[in-house]
Amino acid sequence: MMMVLLSVLCTVQAEETPNSRQARRVFNQAYQQVFGEQGATLHYDVNIIGIYKTNGTIWYKGKKSKFVDAKMNSWNDGTTVYTVKRKKKKEVEIHNARNNKSDKYSQKFKFEPENFDYSIADHPEGLMLTLKAKKGAKGIKEVHALVARKTYHPISLRIKISFIWTTIRISDFHSGGITDEILRFPKEKYKDYVFVDKR
Repeated sequence: MMMVLLSVLCTVQAEETPNSRQARRVFNQAYQQVFGEQGATLHYDVNIIGIYKTNGTIWYKGKKSKFVDAKMNSWNDGTTVYTVKRKKKKEVEIHNARNNKSDKYSQKFKFEPENFDYSIADHPEGLMLTLKAKKGAKGIKEVHALVARKTYHPISLRIKISFIWTTIRISDFHSGGITDEILRFPKEKYKDYVFVDKR
């Protein structure tokens, strides 16, 4: 038993290089700026191999979020998601935050930081973080995350799921200053809408 444990520890240590440790440190700082309790906001332009394109602005704070998108607006208070789709008139969909089916594309981008091996390299625009999925990991296979050299603010992402690459350009990024009021679903604005409960 002890030999097996030592073998596992040696394998882990052999895989971790100074480059991978630096990459994980930079990634953690960038990730925390976006998804930390202080909250963040950014503008995004998404392109899934030309098949699906959208753009918008998103606000995060802990488990809460809000996004104003070319295709829909959505508010997530950590328990309930309220979605207004642009093509549907006068209708608000209500979803469970744990099982939100209102946006089929974002469901494919579930991310678990421990599922990847990390590396970092210089890039003309900043630092390029490359994340490659560990053997057996499901979902995202590879990520190329470009971050600013000094601040580690996100600039762009290329994400591979199966054999399909998605490109996300990020602009107007700000970390902090996100209040619960910003993320609140403005029910009074939609009082004449039909509410469709899909929980």
